[in-house]
Amino acid sequence: MTTAVLLMAYGTPARTEEVEPYYTDIRRGRPPPPELLADLVRRYDAIGGLSPLAARTEAQRAALQGALEERAPGRYEVVLGYKHVAPRIEDAVAELAVAGTTEAVGLVLAPHWSAASVGEYHERAAKAAVAAGIAYSLVERWHLEPAYLDFEAAAVADTLATMPANTKVLFTAHSLPQRVAASGDPYADLLRESAEAVARRAGLAPWGGWSVGYQSAGRTPEPWLGPDVRTVIEELAASPGATGLVVCPLGFVADHLEVLYDLDIEARRHAEERGLAFARTPVVNADPAVMAALAGLVVARG
Repeated sequence: MTTAVLLMAYGTPARTEEVEPYYTDIRRGRPPPPELLADLVRRYDAIGGLSPLAARTEAQRAALQGALEERAPGRYEVVLGYKHVAPRIEDAVAELAVAGTTEAVGLVLAPHWSAASVGEYHERAAKAAVAAGIAYSLVERWHLEPAYLDFEAAAVADTLATMPANTKVLFTAHSLPQRVAASGDPYADLLRESAEAVARRAGLAPWGGWSVGYQSAGRTPEPWLGPDVRTVIEELAASPGATGLVVCPLGFVADHLEVLYDLDIEARRHAEERGLAFARTPVVNADPAVMAALAGLVVARG
């Protein structure tokens, strides 16, 4: 029998008129104030009108399907389920039930587990699967998958080769509220484990050559994990002899707003205004080696 692979991702609006309901969903049903909505539309406009995330995620789905076909022809069917747009996670599971699926493996397109992110995806998927009579297993985390680390290390080395001497590498991921980390959530520890492994592979100096930071914190009054990218830029600009910054967005595996705007436009401008050269490493997208590795994790669980 065919085993379904529920490939889960954040989602993005496909059309301009979907931006407001998308933002409302992110805000848990609270419509955004006009000024926040206008700012989001402005950022989308700055990267070409909308995010390429939907196309990138579909390419990842197709690449994972192809990798699974090579390993086990006809055994797996990869379907997408999104957190904030259609088809939602629950919709995807419902469609699997209609098709007669009895087994599903869940995989989130984010390497670092947190109860507030990856954990929530799996919780929603498992709840829907149980209600539909589908046996559900999951890939919990893949932050130390060798192919992923190798990709990131090569990206860092290649990007550093284009930069001046005394350039620092900053590994980033999406920030989370500090209360999440205070609850014992492993997210920050997993990010540092990935960063350390990539730094070793790339031959970065253990002192001063790299650090870990966060980006794209939510606009809420509570404190979020830091240091923020902008804070790191300020500190680096004030350091004698510092010439540049390479940001490696370890927590992101596809081109989207938090990479193309928050880093490529906002962080770059912040760095260059302070006299620092700036570069950002490419993200995984549908890299064949990484998709093949994820296929291996799926096969091991289903």
